[in-house]
Amino acid sequence: MRKTLGLVAAVVALSAMSWAQLPGANPQSGPQFPRVELYGGYSYGLTDLFNSGRRAGLNGWNASLGLNAAKWLGFVAEGSGYYGTSKIPLGAPAPFPTCPPFCPAGVDTFNVNTKLYNYMFGAQVPYRKWDRLTPFGEALFGHSGIRGEAHSSDGTLFARVGSGLGLMGGGGVDYTIGPRLALRFKADYLQTRGFKLKQDNVRFSIGIVLRSVHKKRRALEDETAPAP
Repeated sequence: MRKTLGLVAAVVALSAMSWAQLPGANPQSGPQFPRVELYGGYSYGLTDLFNSGRRAGLNGWNASLGLNAAKWLGFVAEGSGYYGTSKIPLGAPAPFPTCPPFCPAGVDTFNVNTKLYNYMFGAQVPYRKWDRLTPFGEALFGHSGIRGEAHSSDGTLFARVGSGLGLMGGGGVDYTIGPRLALRFKADYLQTRGFKLKQDNVRFSIGIVLRSVHKKRRALEDETAPAP
Protein backbone atom coordinates (compact mmCIF):
# COMPACT_ATOMS: atom_id res chain seq x y z
CA MET A 1 0.00 0.00 0.00
CA ARG A 2 2.79 2.41 0.91
CA LYS A 3 4.63 1.61 -2.33
CA THR A 4 1.45 2.27 -4.32
CA LEU A 5 0.87 5.64 -2.62
CA GLY A 6 4.51 6.59 -3.18
CA LEU A 7 4.26 5.69 -6.87
CA VAL A 8 1.07 7.76 -7.28
CA ALA A 9 2.67 10.74 -5.55
CA ALA A 10 5.73 10.50 -7.79
CA VAL A 11 3.58 10.37 -10.93
CA VAL A 12 1.57 13.43 -9.79
CA ALA A 13 4.75 15.38 -9.04
CA LEU A 14 6.32 14.54 -12.39
CA SER A 15 3.10 15.44 -14.20
CA ALA A 16 2.97 18.83 -12.47
CA MET A 17 6.60 19.55 -13.37
CA SER A 18 5.98 18.56 -16.99
CA TRP A 19 2.87 20.75 -17.19
CA ALA A 20 4.84 23.72 -15.93
CA GLN A 21 7.26 23.32 -18.84
CA LEU A 22 4.59 22.97 -21.54
CA PRO A 23 4.02 25.83 -24.02
CA GLY A 24 1.08 27.93 -22.89
CA ALA A 25 1.62 27.22 -19.21
CA ASN A 26 1.78 30.33 -17.07
CA PRO A 27 5.43 31.20 -16.37
CA GLN A 28 6.41 31.82 -12.78
CA SER A 29 5.95 35.47 -12.01
CA GLY A 30 8.88 37.53 -10.79
CA PRO A 31 9.07 39.22 -7.41
CA GLN A 32 6.13 41.55 -6.72
CA PHE A 33 8.43 44.29 -5.42
CA PRO A 34 11.40 46.29 -6.72
CA ARG A 35 14.79 44.74 -5.98
CA VAL A 36 16.60 48.11 -6.00
CA GLU A 37 15.38 51.57 -4.93
CA LEU A 38 17.41 54.77 -5.34
CA TYR A 39 16.14 57.78 -3.39
CA GLY A 40 17.19 61.43 -3.35
CA GLY A 41 15.57 64.62 -2.13
CA TYR A 42 15.31 67.63 0.15
CA SER A 43 15.52 67.33 3.93
CA TYR A 44 14.85 69.77 6.78
CA GLY A 45 16.38 69.20 10.21
CA LEU A 46 15.36 70.63 13.59
CA THR A 47 18.61 70.28 15.52
CA ASP A 48 20.26 71.12 18.82
CA LEU A 49 23.77 70.07 17.89
CA PHE A 50 25.53 72.15 20.57
CA ASN A 51 23.20 71.29 23.48
CA SER A 52 22.22 74.92 23.91
CA GLY A 53 18.52 74.26 24.53
CA ARG A 54 17.60 76.18 21.37
CA ARG A 55 16.79 74.34 18.14
CA ALA A 56 18.03 75.42 14.73
CA GLY A 57 16.35 74.78 11.38
CA LEU A 58 18.89 73.41 8.90
CA ASN A 59 18.29 72.78 5.20
CA GLY A 60 19.93 69.88 3.45
CA TRP A 61 19.75 66.76 1.35
CA ASN A 62 19.11 63.08 1.89
CA ALA A 63 19.97 60.14 -0.44
CA SER A 64 19.84 56.37 -0.05
CA LEU A 65 20.28 53.08 -1.88
CA GLY A 66 17.90 50.30 -0.88
CA LEU A 67 18.25 46.59 -1.70
CA ASN A 68 15.09 44.59 -1.01
CA ALA A 69 15.71 41.03 0.14
CA ALA A 70 12.00 40.20 0.50
CA LYS A 71 8.61 41.80 0.05
CA TRP A 72 8.70 42.97 3.65
CA LEU A 73 12.42 43.63 4.21
CA GLY A 74 15.09 45.83 2.67
CA PHE A 75 18.61 46.98 3.56
CA VAL A 76 19.52 50.64 3.19
CA ALA A 77 22.73 52.67 2.90
CA GLU A 78 22.10 56.38 3.40
CA GLY A 79 23.92 59.72 3.41
CA SER A 80 22.67 63.19 4.39
CA GLY A 81 23.95 66.69 4.95
CA TYR A 82 22.47 69.76 6.71
CA TYR A 83 23.61 73.39 6.69
CA GLY A 84 22.56 76.59 8.39
CA THR A 85 22.97 78.87 11.39
CA SER A 86 22.57 77.89 15.05
CA LYS A 87 21.94 80.67 17.57
CA ILE A 88 23.72 79.91 20.85
CA PRO A 89 22.73 81.75 24.07
CA LEU A 90 25.62 83.58 25.78
CA GLY A 91 24.96 81.63 28.96
CA ALA A 92 25.65 78.28 27.27
CA PRO A 93 28.52 78.80 24.84
CA ALA A 94 30.17 75.34 25.07
CA PRO A 95 31.88 73.87 23.10
CA PHE A 96 32.99 77.42 22.23
CA PRO A 97 35.00 79.64 24.62
CA THR A 98 33.21 80.99 27.69
CA CYS A 99 31.62 84.43 27.85
CA PRO A 100 33.37 86.77 28.39
CA PRO A 101 35.71 87.24 26.54
CA PHE A 102 34.25 85.33 23.60
CA CYS A 103 30.81 86.94 23.52
CA PRO A 104 30.02 89.41 20.73
CA ALA A 105 28.96 92.78 22.15
CA GLY A 106 25.36 93.92 22.46
CA VAL A 107 23.62 90.60 21.74
CA ASP A 108 22.03 87.76 23.75
CA THR A 109 23.09 85.03 21.31
CA PHE A 110 25.86 84.48 18.81
CA ASN A 111 25.67 82.75 15.43
CA VAL A 112 27.38 79.46 14.66
CA ASN A 113 27.75 78.38 11.03
CA THR A 114 26.64 74.75 11.34
CA LYS A 115 27.20 71.66 9.21
CA LEU A 116 26.01 68.11 9.93
CA TYR A 117 26.88 64.98 7.94
CA ASN A 118 25.50 61.47 8.45
CA TYR A 119 26.48 58.14 6.89
CA MET A 120 24.29 55.27 8.02
CA PHE A 121 23.25 51.69 7.31
CA GLY A 122 20.24 49.70 8.45
CA ALA A 123 16.95 48.02 7.64
CA GLN A 124 13.67 49.18 6.13
CA VAL A 125 10.37 47.33 6.58
CA PRO A 126 7.71 48.20 3.95
CA TYR A 127 4.04 47.23 4.04
CA ARG A 128 3.13 46.38 0.44
CA LYS A 129 -0.64 46.05 0.43
CA TRP A 130 -1.83 48.84 -1.85
CA ASP A 131 -0.94 49.76 -5.44
CA ARG A 132 -0.38 53.46 -4.82
CA LEU A 133 0.75 53.74 -1.19
CA THR A 134 3.60 51.86 0.49
CA PRO A 135 4.17 52.85 4.13
CA PHE A 136 7.45 51.80 5.75
CA GLY A 137 9.47 51.97 8.93
CA GLU A 138 13.25 52.12 9.21
CA ALA A 139 16.09 51.91 11.73
CA LEU A 140 19.69 52.88 10.88
CA PHE A 141 23.00 53.52 12.60
CA GLY A 142 26.38 54.85 11.56
CA HIS A 143 28.55 57.97 11.79
CA SER A 144 27.51 61.58 12.42
CA GLY A 145 29.89 64.52 12.11
CA ILE A 146 29.20 68.06 13.41
CA ARG A 147 31.14 71.22 12.53
CA GLY A 148 30.51 74.67 13.99
CA GLU A 149 32.26 77.94 13.18
CA ALA A 150 31.81 81.19 15.11
CA HIS A 151 33.59 84.56 15.39
CA SER A 152 34.50 86.18 18.69
CA SER A 153 33.97 89.86 19.50
CA ASP A 154 37.39 90.70 18.01
CA GLY A 155 36.72 88.73 14.82
CA THR A 156 38.75 85.63 15.71
CA LEU A 157 37.36 82.47 14.07
CA PHE A 158 36.73 79.49 16.34
CA ALA A 159 35.90 76.14 14.74
CA ARG A 160 34.72 73.12 16.72
CA VAL A 161 34.31 69.62 15.32
CA GLY A 162 32.55 66.72 17.02
CA SER A 163 31.68 63.26 15.75
CA GLY A 164 30.38 59.95 16.99
CA LEU A 165 27.68 57.33 16.66
CA GLY A 166 24.49 58.32 14.89
CA LEU A 167 21.18 56.55 15.40
CA MET A 168 18.01 57.06 13.40
CA GLY A 169 14.51 55.66 13.55
CA GLY A 170 11.31 56.67 11.79
CA GLY A 171 9.25 55.99 8.73
CA GLY A 172 7.27 57.38 5.87
CA VAL A 173 5.22 56.52 2.83
CA ASP A 174 5.90 56.12 -0.92
CA TYR A 175 3.27 57.33 -3.38
CA THR A 176 3.61 55.43 -6.64
CA ILE A 177 3.60 57.59 -9.76
CA GLY A 178 4.59 54.86 -12.23
CA PRO A 179 6.26 51.43 -12.31
CA ARG A 180 9.71 53.00 -11.97
CA LEU A 181 8.91 56.18 -10.04
CA ALA A 182 7.49 57.15 -6.65
CA LEU A 183 7.27 60.20 -4.41
CA ARG A 184 8.53 59.67 -0.85
CA PHE A 185 7.60 61.49 2.36
CA LYS A 186 9.37 60.61 5.60
CA ALA A 187 10.02 61.78 9.16
CA ASP A 188 12.81 60.52 11.43
CA TYR A 189 14.23 60.91 14.90
CA LEU A 190 18.00 61.45 14.62
CA GLN A 191 20.32 61.04 17.59
CA THR A 192 23.86 62.38 17.24
CA ARG A 193 26.79 62.19 19.64
CA GLY A 194 29.23 65.05 19.35
CA PHE A 195 31.49 66.85 21.84
CA LYS A 196 31.04 63.86 24.21
CA LEU A 197 27.32 64.65 24.54
CA LYS A 198 24.06 63.31 23.08
CA GLN A 199 21.88 65.47 20.84
CA ASP A 200 18.22 64.75 19.99
CA ASN A 201 17.11 65.95 16.56
CA VAL A 202 14.26 65.40 14.11
CA ARG A 203 14.15 65.65 10.34
CA PHE A 204 11.55 65.74 7.56
CA SER A 205 12.32 64.70 3.99
CA ILE A 206 10.66 64.62 0.58
CA GLY A 207 12.08 63.26 -2.65
CA ILE A 208 11.93 60.93 -5.61
CA VAL A 209 12.39 57.14 -5.63
CA LEU A 210 13.68 55.37 -8.74
CA ARG A 211 12.80 51.66 -8.77
CA SER A 212 14.02 48.66 -10.68
CA VAL A 213 11.29 46.81 -12.57
CA HIS A 214 11.16 43.04 -13.06
CA LYS A 215 10.60 42.19 -16.72
CA LYS A 216 8.11 39.38 -17.27
CA ARG A 217 9.61 36.40 -19.08
CA ARG A 218 8.08 35.84 -22.51
CA ALA A 219 6.25 32.56 -23.05
CA LEU A 220 7.05 30.28 -26.00
CA GLU A 221 3.80 31.08 -27.80
CA ASP A 222 4.67 34.81 -27.58
CA GLU A 223 7.88 34.11 -29.45
CA THR A 224 6.22 32.00 -32.18
CA ALA A 225 2.89 33.80 -32.56
CA PRO A 226 2.37 35.26 -36.06
CA ALA A 227 2.31 39.02 -36.38
CA PRO A 228 -1.24 40.46 -36.69
